[in-house]
Amino acid sequence: MMAKRAILIVLDGVGIGALPDAARYGDLGAHTLGHVYAACPTALPNLWRLGLANIQGSALPNPAPKPMGAFGRARERSPGKDTTTGHWEISGAVLAQAFPTFPQGFPADFIVAYEAAIGRGTLGNYASSGTAILDELGARHMATGSPIVYTSADSVFQIAAHEQIIPPQELYRLCRVARNMLTGPLAVGRVIARPFVGQPGAFMRTGARRDFSLTPPETMLDILLAAGLETCGVGKIEDIFCNRGLTGSNHASGNLACIEATLHAMRGMKEGLIFTNLVDYDMLYGHRNDAAGFAQALRAFDDALPAIFGAMGPEDMLIITADHGCDPTHPGTDHTREHIPLLCYGKAFSGGTDLGTRDTYADIAATVLNFFGLGNPLAGTSWLAALQPNT
Repeated sequence: MMAKRAILIVLDGVGIGALPDAARYGDLGAHTLGHVYAACPTALPNLWRLGLANIQGSALPNPAPKPMGAFGRARERSPGKDTTTGHWEISGAVLAQAFPTFPQGFPADFIVAYEAAIGRGTLGNYASSGTAILDELGARHMATGSPIVYTSADSVFQIAAHEQIIPPQELYRLCRVARNMLTGPLAVGRVIARPFVGQPGAFMRTGARRDFSLTPPETMLDILLAAGLETCGVGKIEDIFCNRGLTGSNHASGNLACIEATLHAMRGMKEGLIFTNLVDYDMLYGHRNDAAGFAQALRAFDDALPAIFGAMGPEDMLIITADHGCDPTHPGTDHTREHIPLLCYGKAFSGGTDLGTRDTYADIAATVLNFFGLGNPLAGTSWLAALQPNT
């Protein structure tokens, strides 16, 4: 049998309409793709050809008469709407309860213990956007050397530091200390290093961000690895999964670099999974309420799709999806509880299959495992049998 690869690309934050329980999260009416397109209509010919506008509830015009891919959407079964929860569920691990959040800041006794452990005081300890808190505390941080600690509506403990005050490697150490201390009821999904540069009034976060996630339960990555297949993470995949189940990683920063890293991995891998996260939609545009920038980033990905199609072998499978929403037009700057799009393409498939609304993101993991002829002890149901061969 000819070697084959699965290429799984997560468009971070590119949701496709509020989930039935979105009101519980304050996200009633959220629709990342629909609202970005309404605000900034943008030609995305390759995503349209795959079937993006054909997805139920897409709110996009002019569906393709004959989509070249299979198309659908999926609901999140896990509670929450954060990156770790979404990626873990995509990989077959459905959470029974949400990671804890701390909208009022972390307990004072924890902060005291953390400061003692790192030998420094801290600033902040409240919920804020990552850019606003630099305006509020960046100058004081530079004067005192105290790292800025903050959170958001997500389950995160974030530490910001100017690279000239606390170099990235030292910032990563501070994050590892926090990660080891945040256990039990304080076990947030991610500790995030947020290095920045510049001067007061002109601070800018850098590409040296790192995420320190909890160790995941068993996922499709572990099963693929045990089967002797290659598993390559691109972007922050290695951080989300704590390097578990990966044979290789390219921690490229930014969408364009991650797209190039994906193409590089496709040129080098014989058989296995390439798992890519494209973070800019979420980090640069969704959280900053920048619909125009969001639309431009979608167009840049669309422009790159012909190169990805061209690098695919006759047996390869491409899945394009998301991990949650991050509607830049929705009130606030947080993630939004949404369906995720599903686009599935391979030269061996005829296309045009409507995958409907899947009950869990974990159907992606089930399909990937099925694609490689492996059993699925995890959550989810494969859609592979619904794809028609290209005769």
